[in-house]
Parts: sequence; structure tokens; C-alpha cells
Amino acid sequence: MNLKERTKLLLLALVFLAAYFVPWGHESVRQAGLEAFMMLREYAREHVVTCLIPAFFIAGAIAAFVSQASVIRYFGARANKLLSYTVASVSGTVLAVCSCTVLPLFAGIYTRGAGIGPATAFLYSGPAINVLAIVFTARVLGWELGLARAVGAVAFAAIVGLLMHFIFCREEARREECRMHLPDEEDAGRSLGQQSLFMLVLVLILIFAAFARPGEDAAFVWLAVFRSKWFVTGVLLIVLGLMLRSWFRRSELAEWVQSTWGFMKLIFPLLFAGVLFAGFFLGRPGQTALIPERFVADLVGGNSVQANLIAALASALMYFATLTEVPILQGLLGSGMGQGPALTMLLAGPALSLPNLIVIGGVMGWRKTLTFAGIIVVLSTLVGMGYGSFFG
Repeated sequence: MNLKERTKLLLLALVFLAAYFVPWGHESVRQAGLEAFMMLREYAREHVVTCLIPAFFIAGAIAAFVSQASVIRYFGARANKLLSYTVASVSGTVLAVCSCTVLPLFAGIYTRGAGIGPATAFLYSGPAINVLAIVFTARVLGWELGLARAVGAVAFAAIVGLLMHFIFCREEARREECRMHLPDEEDAGRSLGQQSLFMLVLVLILIFAAFARPGEDAAFVWLAVFRSKWFVTGVLLIVLGLMLRSWFRRSELAEWVQSTWGFMKLIFPLLFAGVLFAGFFLGRPGQTALIPERFVADLVGGNSVQANLIAALASALMYFATLTEVPILQGLLGSGMGQGPALTMLLAGPALSLPNLIVIGGVMGWRKTLTFAGIIVVLSTLVGMGYGSFFG
């Protein structure tokens, strides 16, 4: 029996054991089970069509149309560190995505040849460095937390990427050697400007389609963008259609669809399973699951090592949709959470979640995934403690 068949057998055994032993007759367990599927429904309605589908098509386009040599040149293990880490670390300023929506984009550049350092810097920065979320944090939770979140998130992206590169530098060197003998890329018949414009249109579709509703007291520019998002998205889709008709061959479009479908098959099952688990144990904001929110609030008061570490671990498992972390923390702060643990959750929460970790494990392996999560948890804990000692 090969490893793939053993994995299937293990999954079947786990489902059987859950059906056999979990006390579904207990009211709390039934509520947690309902909450898991309610969270999955909410996720499917609010994120799959507007966030994940465009992200999958971008990932497929990277795999199908972007030269592997180009990815290796700018994001590979031997690429210019200043350029690659700067681009990866500030990418979140334009991508208003959550920890799950960034996954297809990460999988696209990583499988195409990006080094572990720039790829994980991008993986962190995508959901963490969100301009709208940072402004929203400053308005609701105070300018101190907003500024600390902005500075910490940008610094974290570069530090996380560099640490991952140094920890796994030997594996990266072997990975680089395996790519040294790749055949030359075939000329696609499109200029660099056309390729760049095509990718820009795809990214803009993702940005506008996924743009979350800002608060009613938000700045006029954010409200204007939200109100016009579907009009702009429609125009961009028309432009995309004209590009596909004029610049691409049928065989290339078929390859794009196949690449997109490959990422969907890899990520969707793991992602949905992760959402179900997160919903069962932690639930949606304001809803009761197996572990009530008040338990978390009771454990993260003050500014101790324990409070910050628990805040980091809890936020690494909880799922935060874009902007939802702010009202959640507002409630937790009202329940007694310390300022240090609040910043800890703002730095760790948007970039990590249980669904996110399950998918990353399938893309780059569990050893690298746990290292990535561990670095974020430790850094968030230390920074939270330092912030809490000054502003707590």
C-alpha cells in the first residue's frame, strides 16, 4: 500500500471514529457541529466566488504563462535579496486578502520556483499588510495599535522570510540544483508589457471583487471604492476578455484552465476541511462553538508571557476574514484583554489560521509549515510583550 492510499485509509478511519465516538447527542457538540457547517456556508458565500476563484486563476496564470526562469531570477534562492524581499514584504499593501485567499497565489509562485524565503514573506504579507485593515485598526482600537500593526507587519514579513531561508538553506540549494537543467522556455509570442498588463488586470479583478465593506465612518475614498467595485470589476472582465481573444492561443487557454483546476484540486478539499474544524472548535465571531470565546478572553488578560503566547496560539488557529479581526478584538479588549495580547493577535491572526496551515502543509510540507507558524507565534509573542510593557 503506497503513501497516498494509506492517507485515504487514515482519513476514512478518522471519519468513522468521529461518527462512532463523538457524542453528537450532547447539546454543546451538536451546536459546535452546526457552527462548523454555518461557518463553511458563510465562507462559501462570502469568499469563494469573489476571493478564491480569482486567486486560483491568477495562480494558474503564473503556472501557465509566467516564465519559470523569471520567477527564479526575481524570487529564487539566489535572487537579489533586497529586491525579492522588498517586493514580497510590501505585496500586502495592494492585496486586501485573508489568510486563505492568499494560498493559491503562494502555491503558484512557490511551485513555479520561488525560494522559500520570498515565498513565505509573500505568504505572510498578503493578508497581514492590508492598508484598509490597518487604517480601520487605528480608527477603532487607537492610533498606537494601528501604527504598531503597520510597522510590525512589514518587519515581520521580511524577518519571517529571511529566517525560513536560513533554516532551510540546504534544501533550497538542492532545489535550486534540480532546476539548473531545465530546458529553455518557449517564446510565448507576447511582449513583457503584454504579460505584465495581463497579470495586472487579473490582480485588479481580485482586489476589487474581494474589496470588503468598510465601516460607515470610513474615509470617503474607501466608501467610493466599495460602491463602485462591481462596475470596475465588470469593466476589467471585459478588458480581460479582449486580451484573451487577441493575445492567447486556444492551447494556452486550455493549459491555463488545467493549471487552475490543478490548484483547485489541491487546495479546496484541505481548505474546506480546515474551515469545518475551525468552525467546530472555535466557531464564528460572536457564536458559541466547542471552545467559547469567553475562555480565550479570560486567558489573555494582562501582559504576561502566558497571555501573549495564548493569544498567538489562539489566533494561529482562528480564522479571521479581512477586517473582522478588528471588531473581534474590540470585544475582547472590552472583556479584559491586555494591549500586548491584542497586538499579538493582530500580527499573528490575519496571516495564520487552521485552514491556512492545513493547505500550506500540503504545498511545502509539514516541517516547513510548522516552522513558519512557530516563527510567527514566537515573534508575535515577543513583540506583544514589548508593546504591552509600554502601552499596557
